[in-house]
Amino acid sequence: MSISLERFGDRWSLLIIRDLMVRGFRTFKQFQESGEGIATNILAERLQRLEAAGIIRAEPESADGRRVNYRLTEKGIDLAPVLFELLIWGARHESTGASCALIAKMEKNREQVLAEVRRRWRERDSTPLLPRLTREALAV
Repeated sequence: MSISLERFGDRWSLLIIRDLMVRGFRTFKQFQESGEGIATNILAERLQRLEAAGIIRAEPESADGRRVNYRLTEKGIDLAPVLFELLIWGARHESTGASCALIAKMEKNREQVLAEVRRRWRERDSTPLLPRLTREALAV
């Protein structure tokens, strides 16, 4: 447990992984404008840390390499079941604003939801998995 928490156990790292996996974010600007209120220096540091840990990779978007898209690695996408369970737990036990019907449907169809997360990752489909939820709903 302690090794896992060293790699991605802070709030910001988990939110970045969630946003890559569920919200389809790819750029620094998208993370910065997500509504979470992360400072740019913290965001840059967390992205570097996640990349150094092999959880994400930065892929140059332009020839000069100044703009990059972030993508989960195989190691990163393997966190899908963990994040999914955190989402379910938070929605079940806390007031998140997430639709009870949506969460219940996702919980009932765990395998299909996780298969869809992997398909989107494999095919580089950045369509958000969940409908746009409030900041509080996503903070699980």
